[in-house]
Amino acid sequence: MRNLHFAAAFSSLLVVLSAVACTGARSGSGTDEASDQNHSGHLSTVSAKDFDRTNFDNSTRVDNLWFPLEPGAHSVFEGSAIDDGERITRRVVTTVTDLTKEINGVNSILVWERDYNEGELVESELGFFAQDKDGNVWHMGEYPEEYEEGEFDKAPGWLAGSKGATAGIAMRAEPRPGTPGYAQGYAPPPINWIDRGRVYKVGQKTCVPVDCYEDVLVIEEFERNKPGAYQLKYYAPGVGDIRVGWRGPEEEEKEGLDLVKDERLGPEALGKARADALKLEKRAYEIKDYYGKTQPAKPTL
Repeated sequence: MRNLHFAAAFSSLLVVLSAVACTGARSGSGTDEASDQNHSGHLSTVSAKDFDRTNFDNSTRVDNLWFPLEPGAHSVFEGSAIDDGERITRRVVTTVTDLTKEINGVNSILVWERDYNEGELVESELGFFAQDKDGNVWHMGEYPEEYEEGEFDKAPGWLAGSKGATAGIAMRAEPRPGTPGYAQGYAPPPINWIDRGRVYKVGQKTCVPVDCYEDVLVIEEFERNKPGAYQLKYYAPGVGDIRVGWRGPEEEEKEGLDLVKDERLGPEALGKARADALKLEKRAYEIKDYYGKTQPAKPTL
């Protein structure tokens, strides 16, 4: 998601490249190379049905090259979208907290996001993510509060393992073009979370106010029952999400957002974000019965 992860992600990438080089230098029957290729092929096509709670170890260390989540990472996106037939300004503020929460047997990192339309807070959300041993990032659920004119309206959230909801893919370890789409999670009606993702383009160059990026990955998000409507998310290697766009004649919101701020919070600011996220979680326990079946979020050690 943010520039501050680039050094760590790049170092990890160098380790991977070094390992590949060493493998190529070995003499042998080629069995190891074939095994690596098969494993790599699996990583590029892993889907929600492959979720396995035993395939997680240090699950809150999310260092996926395209979707890094480091506690204290703080980003701001600005742009516009169509709402009730009119184009309005939109601002999205995202903070990776230092809180974790166990969901469906998997310890997950908590991301706090706020959406503003025309300067007014319209949604505050807790999102939960975990990375498996193969490097795939899983979407474990979310608790969003929606507001109308500053007042609470509804909270259409879901958590994997509760009321028929299941985890989905937030980002594959090795996203590749031409691979099948994947569920980004599932929650049955009345929530009806059925969002899907698919690699749309790779190797793109994109400039936003923060910086210009190369080798950008573009994921298109969609619902099968809404053909012709796609949200595009642009991911820079070692950084994460840097832009939101759209395509398709049936896309209604036509949202466009660019990364305008990318920073690392200090201890005091991170502590305040933690406290605010815990206040939101407290309300979740009061409003949603499924949330009450989980253990409270807690700071990482």
